Parts: sequence; C-alpha cells; structure tokens
Amino acid sequence: MASETRTIPGHKAVETLVAKLRRRQVVGSREAALETAIVLRQVVSKARFTNIQQLITIIREVGRRLAEAQPKEHSVGNTVRRVLHNVREEYNSAAKAGATSRNVYSIGKFVLQGQPRKQSGGAAKSDARITLKENDAEDPDSFARTLKPVLMEAIQDVLDELETVYDNVSKNAKDHVHSDEIILTIGHSKTVEAFLKSAGHYRNYTVIVAETAPSYQGHEMARSLSAAGLSTFLVPDSSIFAIMSRVNKVILGAHAILANGGLFAISGALLAATAARAHSTPVVVCAGQFKLTPLWNLYHEYGALDFADPSSVLGFEEGKLVERVDVVNPYYDYVGPELVDVFITNDGDHPPSSVYRLIKETYDDDDHEL
Repeated sequence: MASETRTIPGHKAVETLVAKLRRRQVVGSREAALETAIVLRQVVSKARFTNIQQLITIIREVGRRLAEAQPKEHSVGNTVRRVLHNVREEYNSAAKAGATSRNVYSIGKFVLQGQPRKQSGGAAKSDARITLKENDAEDPDSFARTLKPVLMEAIQDVLDELETVYDNVSKNAKDHVHSDEIILTIGHSKTVEAFLKSAGHYRNYTVIVAETAPSYQGHEMARSLSAAGLSTFLVPDSSIFAIMSRVNKVILGAHAILANGGLFAISGALLAATAARAHSTPVVVCAGQFKLTPLWNLYHEYGALDFADPSSVLGFEEGKLVERVDVVNPYYDYVGPELVDVFITNDGDHPPSSVYRLIKETYDDDDHEL
C-alpha cells in the first residue's frame, strides 16, 4: 500500500512544474495557482485508488513536492488545500447521497406520504443506487471510476474561479471608488489594475502610482492605466508621505493574505500603509481568495519574505563600496492587519478580523500543513 501511494500518477507533469517553480519560470500567484490546479487535474485523472484516503495521500504528496519547490509561492499550497477541501466535500456528499437513498421512513415522510405498502421493493431499488464501494476486492477500480467524474468537476470549479478572479474582484469597483477621488497604488498588481480599470468605466478619478524602486513596476502600471484613459501620475517612492494628505484612498495588491489578517505585498507597501495610517486614509487590499494562506507570521516581520537581486540597489560598478557592505533587497513587505481597513475578494468585502473565518470555510484543518 505504501509503494502505491509513493508512486505519483502523472509524475512527469509534476516534475515539470517542480522544475519551473525552482527556476522561477512560473511567476505570479495566479499563474502558479493555475499551473498547480492543471497538474492536480492530471494527477487525479490518472490516479488509481480504492478508497478516499489513498487519493488524499496522493494529492498531499504532490502538494508537498510543489510547495517545497518554491516555499515563497504560497498560492501553490493554497490551491492544493482548496482541491483537498473540494475532494472531501464531493466524497462526503456522494456518500451521504448513497446512504440516504436507502428506504428509510421518517415520521415526516409517514405524515406526508402515508404508510408505504411495498417496503421490500423500494429497498431493492435503492440498493442499486448505492455505487460507492471502498476497498472492493472484486472490482478495485469501481470506487475511482464512480468518483472521478465528480472530482474532475470539483477541480474544474477551482480552475474556473482562478480564471475569472479579476472580473469577480472588480465587479463592484464602482461602489468603492467615487468621482473626483485621488487613489494611490504601488507596484503592478494585475488585480488592482483590473479593479481600477473597471471603476474607470463609471467614475472620473485620478490615480497616483508610486514607481516601486528598484524594480520600477509602477512604470508598467502607470502606462497601462494611462492607456485605458485614466488620469495617472507617476511619483517616486520618497513622495508617498508628502502627498498622502491629498489622497482619498490607498489600494494595494497582495502576494499572500495570512491568517491573522496581515499580508505580504510588494516592497514599499508598508511605507504606503503606514503613511496612510498617519493621515487616517483608508487602505483597501484587492486579492483573490486563492491568496488566503492558513499561516501566521510567528517569527518576526521579516521571517517569510523573499529577496531580490541586490545589484539593482548597489551595482558592482560601485567598486570598493560593494566589498564593504551587505546589501539586502527585500521583494515583499509584511503589512500588519492593523494597517488594513478592508479586503476586497472575489467573494465580497471582508475586514481583516474575519480572515480566519474565510480560511476556516475554504480549507480543512488537517491540510494546514501539507
């Protein structure tokens, strides 16, 4: 039994994605989540199992391999947890349907339908509907053959949610952005970009984009918003605090949302959120629910951050100075829950205090550690 679970079906697709994650050929939370869901769909379609626990073991093994390949890409583990949650849900509903299909007569049925006349015939008919048989020695593949179509639909639901996440997050943008407002954002989040463009169809407002040095992703964001017809200004990061008194709202993207309501966002987001708090400016975070991560920032504020190439901060052409200093270029900031006012997700708006409830509904407690 152990050898069967160690042999991962569809291992070529798994190893290909592992290599891509290690080499950073898959970049971005949504892209990583989509690739993970596609690989899991292949794994489940090729898997052979005689009970649900074997399938869960296979999916967890794949999830562990993918998460270890790129631990900083939290959406990979989140997608695996979501698929596991859906698999258990579909199995439980199928098992419950099989159990309730038996001819059990309650007081309510007796009152509504009257006393049944042919109990034996009804029982025989209902027994034929019960098709979920775990560990069937005569037909070992019957359990997988019966359950796989339902499981493939469950995984497809996850894929559909990922593909439409931008539209679902931005569908209520006009309710959050008002005319003549000044919005500040930082970095180039595709979710925030879609949100602002959607609001631009209904409202006339101004966007100030911080250039997000040293990656300068803000330049791409400003070009994209300006091309969409939005009034856009590009400012250096050092001007954020100075212009915050004129800003009506700060809108940030997120790399991952932690269980305590904090988040990892592009470097510079902490500067913007802290300046907003000093000026009592609301901070809004736009992110899909697949970024909800059942992890806590337990160690310190820099414990789980990723680091970028330091040469963009201090190049080798600086000569002797490079040999005398250690240059750190953090790619993400940790923004605490006390600095965030609301999360806008594809499932509605939520305050940081209710993130734990969303995680409880989205994932199973057994899957917090793959």
